[in-house]
Amino acid sequence: MSHRRDLRHGRRIGRAEFVRSVRGYTRDARRLLGLAVAVLFFGGQLVFALPAAYALGRSVRTAAAVPYLDPVATLLPVGLLALSTLRTMERLGGAEAEDLLLTTVQPRAVVIGLVVAEIGRLTLWFGLPIAALVVAFAAGLGAPTLPLTVGAVFLPLLACTAVCGYALGITGLRVLRRMPTLRRLLKAGAVVGVVGLFVLSQVAAHSVVEGDVSVATLLDRLSVPVLTDYLTLAFVGTPLAGGVPPAAVAVLVGLLAATPVGLAAAERSARALWFGDDDRGSAASATAAGTRGGFAPPRPFAWRPAGRIAWGHLLRAVRHPQEFSHLLMLVFLAGPALGSLVSGHDGGALASLLAGTGTAVGVYLAGATFGLNPLGDDRPQLPLLLLVETPPRTLLRGRTAAGLAVGLPVAVGLPLGTVALGTPPTVALGYAALGLVLAPAAAGLAVGLGCAYPIYEARELWGAETVAPSTLVLLGYSLVVLGGTSTWLVLVGAGLAAGVPSPLLLGGGGVLALLTGVPSVLSYRYARNRYRGYTL
Repeated sequence: MSHRRDLRHGRRIGRAEFVRSVRGYTRDARRLLGLAVAVLFFGGQLVFALPAAYALGRSVRTAAAVPYLDPVATLLPVGLLALSTLRTMERLGGAEAEDLLLTTVQPRAVVIGLVVAEIGRLTLWFGLPIAALVVAFAAGLGAPTLPLTVGAVFLPLLACTAVCGYALGITGLRVLRRMPTLRRLLKAGAVVGVVGLFVLSQVAAHSVVEGDVSVATLLDRLSVPVLTDYLTLAFVGTPLAGGVPPAAVAVLVGLLAATPVGLAAAERSARALWFGDDDRGSAASATAAGTRGGFAPPRPFAWRPAGRIAWGHLLRAVRHPQEFSHLLMLVFLAGPALGSLVSGHDGGALASLLAGTGTAVGVYLAGATFGLNPLGDDRPQLPLLLLVETPPRTLLRGRTAAGLAVGLPVAVGLPLGTVALGTPPTVALGYAALGLVLAPAAAGLAVGLGCAYPIYEARELWGAETVAPSTLVLLGYSLVVLGGTSTWLVLVGAGLAAGVPSPLLLGGGGVLALLTGVPSVLSYRYARNRYRGYTL
């Protein structure tokens, strides 16, 4: 009776959480615009994928002839399990209104509700496109029962991976709570790991294009015959059916048996996390006691009020690196270039390209680290900041100085450091000087864009609340800064190669300087006026 009651309560909690998620996607114009962009992008992919799926259904004769069936059978459960684990560790460790909810129902019901809501979200985002492809394939194959059998195969897999992923994620949160040092190391290592994996993926893609690595060999290594047999159960009752392998039945029984086991493990870990001794307060107090004297800014930050504000931003970012989560956009923008650097150039060209990449990354960081959402970042202490005697220009200078403290060492130091790798000294000095000029321009542009479209809604990421800048602002800044910096790098490289710049090159440089400096100055003045508008 208790289990039946928990299932009933969990179903209601899951429905409420799922409805809240859907309402969150459509609660304002900004989110609707982002949702429309995502639908148009993936909908455009489906425009080409659906006819291809229909044609494949008309031509395929056996299940073994379905392309990429073996790697999909392996990557699908692994990807769903990893996604559920990461999403649990990111934001699903606790429930909404946790204190009230846990005094009303059993923790098992809360766990069931959160898992059910996550299954609904995964079905909404991934199930609908997959269903469209399956329907098109079934229409070409002439098998109207295929969508039903695919659903019967996919749902046990989805339920098992969602439950087990939640159990792994909630256990990971328990470990991170008890080991704060490991938590801090993982925060830093996660970004490095993502960058490394993305660069390796670009190197692998380059090797595949060049023919050094066979795609068929890679796909064969990813295949697990037992999982492929399970996936072929979806073809039962269709012209592609080849019998029911015993291994596939064993996998189905294993999925059905692992789901309640994972649910019990998730409930046990959730109880320990929600009701166990919370040592975060003592750890936080110990950290505060150990760093109480470390807030004093060193020179040169201590010389000016803006420098002391900049030191505060840097110190807060070190303690909460989640504030830099939006910088992962740079990984996807610069990853292809880094992959080409690693795999396709000789020593001298590689060093020069690395110097230019360092300048571009440093200029980007000068504005993207602290400038893309200044009002939103200051939301917790904004009333206090606007009531103190510190003028808005000092607040903005402190924020831009913090960004320059991060970006300038990369924009200037990395090009100079590549001299030891073979970069000509004149090229290294030219790129370093370019970074020294463009970094302040990027910082000024960033604060204006951030003040034009501030984001105040905080979300929990890896155990801490952070306010990420708007995606539109981030994309606009990335395109302008990276595009403009690339143009400057080409112009400076051409000027250094020519020795004596031609009048045409000088004229182009002058026009580009105006296009760089004027928007940056106007953007900075706009941000200062926005701050002043709150104090008048």
